[in-house]
Amino acid sequence: MAKKKKQPTKTNDSGPERRVVTRNRKARHTYDVLEELECGVVLTGSEVKSIRDGKVSIDESYARVIDGELWWLGARIAEYPQANVMNHDPERRRKLLVHKRELKKFAESASQQGLTLVPLTVHFVGGKIKVGLAMARGRRLYDKRQKLRARSDREEMRQASR
Repeated sequence: MAKKKKQPTKTNDSGPERRVVTRNRKARHTYDVLEELECGVVLTGSEVKSIRDGKVSIDESYARVIDGELWWLGARIAEYPQANVMNHDPERRRKLLVHKRELKKFAESASQQGLTLVPLTVHFVGGKIKVGLAMARGRRLYDKRQKLRARSDREEMRQASR
């Protein structure tokens, strides 16, 4: 029996294939995104399997620097039914993996300026699970209204030009 050849991963201009598992749709409405960063995550096996099944919610989650490390709080990764006794706590805090210089630049400036670290996506890059994290400033209600109004005005102009 011949060995199967490994299929090369599909690549685009920016590197390995990227498959988005979930997005935080409210984040770009609720916050002004200033800067983005891609982080690795420390997970258990049952968490990885649940994420592959798409059973993850990041709507209410955020990141914080605790004791010089970046932690992801409030994310809910559902229990994996086949894991039985070896299952994980669905809402435990998870460590985010970033270089020290990125942590210094990104997280400390966020805490000093009163910004929030909000996850935008959970995705796969080359078989590894990554979290797209953003440094964001909260929007006021009138800012949200202005953004919606500007979007509807652009849409009306597009319709009128057709």
